[in-house]
Amino acid sequence: MLLVVSLGWAVLQTGRFLLSPLLPAIISSLNITEATAGLALAAFQGVYAITQYPGGEYSDNWNRTTLILPGLAVLVVGFLLFGLAGGLLGFLAGTVVVGFGKGLFAIPSRALVSDLFTARRGRALGVYAAGTDVGGLLASGLAVLALTYATWRTPFVPIAAVLAAVTALYALWTREAVSVGSPSLDAAGTVRRLVASSRQRETLLAFSLFYFMVGGFINFFPTYLAQARGFSDGLASATFAIVFVVGLTIKPLAGGLGDRYSRRHIAVAGLLLCAVSLTGIVLAQSRLVLYVAVFATAAGYKAGFPLADAIIMDEAPADGMGADLGAARALFLGANALGPAYVGVVATYADYAVAFGGFVVCLLVAAALLLRG
Repeated sequence: MLLVVSLGWAVLQTGRFLLSPLLPAIISSLNITEATAGLALAAFQGVYAITQYPGGEYSDNWNRTTLILPGLAVLVVGFLLFGLAGGLLGFLAGTVVVGFGKGLFAIPSRALVSDLFTARRGRALGVYAAGTDVGGLLASGLAVLALTYATWRTPFVPIAAVLAAVTALYALWTREAVSVGSPSLDAAGTVRRLVASSRQRETLLAFSLFYFMVGGFINFFPTYLAQARGFSDGLASATFAIVFVVGLTIKPLAGGLGDRYSRRHIAVAGLLLCAVSLTGIVLAQSRLVLYVAVFATAAGYKAGFPLADAIIMDEAPADGMGADLGAARALFLGANALGPAYVGVVATYADYAVAFGGFVVCLLVAAALLLRG
C-alpha cells in the first residue's frame, strides 16, 4: 500500500509540475493571455483545496479505498483531457478535473499510510511526501523532451497511462471493499475539535505561516534567480532542481527523526534552518555561498511537510484522522495560495529582498509558536 500510493502521488505530481515549465507553450498554443492561464491554475488550486476536507471525512466515515480509487480514476481522466482535448475549454476542464481528483486522493492516501504505520508514521509519510520531489525532477526532464521533440500535450497521455496502471494495482492489492455510507459531513464538529485548545490553534497558525512561505518561494525562486541574480533561464531551472533533489532525502530522514524524538522540535529546527539560510540567499555575494544557502533552505523547509501531517494526525482521534487532516490542509493550502500574490506585489513595489525578509519573519514566528506548544 505504501508503494502504490507513493507511486500514485509521485506520478500525479509529475503531471502537476509539468504545467509550470510548459505554461509558455500552452499560452502560445491556446492563444490565451497570462492572466487566463493564471486563472486556470487558480481554479486547479482552488478545487484541490476545497476537496481536502470532504475527501478526508468521507474516508473516515466510509473507508480509504472508497475515496482513493475514484480519485485515481478521476486523475486519469483529467490528464487525458490535457493530452487529448482541444482548445481552452479542454484545458480548463483538465485543470478542474485534475484538481478534484488530487483532492480526493491526497488525504485518504495519507490517512491510509498513517493507519498502517502507527509506530513509524513520520518515516512512512516522509517516503510518501518525497513523491513530490520525484515528480518535480521527472517533470523538468519530460518538459525539455516535450518542447524539443513533441508538443506540450504529449507527456500527459503517458502520465494518464501510468496512473491507470497504479489504479489497477491498488484495486488488486487493497483489502477494503468500496463502501458508501451517509453523505453528511460534520464540518462544525471537525473545526471545533481542531481549535479546541490554544496549543492546537497555534499549531495551525504556525503551519499556515510555513505553507504561506513555501507558496511564495516555490513559485518565484527561479524568477528571483533570473531577475535579481542574473542567472540564465537554464541555470535558474537547474538551481531550482536542487530543491527537489534535497527533498528526496530530507523528507524520509526528517520523518524518521520525528518518530524517534519530538516532531515539534525537529520541525522547529527545520524552520530555523530555513530562516537563516533564506537570509543567506538574499545576502550571498558569491555563487558558491548562494548554492550552499539554497541547499540549506531546501533541507529546512522540505523537512516540514511530513512533520506537519504527522503532528496533525497524532492529535486527531482515530475515527476523525482524515477529517482533521483534510480541514487542516485546506487551511494550509489556502495560505499557500496567498504566498505568490504576496511576493508578486512586494517584489513589484519594493524588491525580492523585502519579500523574502517577510518570509524569514513568518518562519521565526512559526518556530516560536511550535516551541510554545
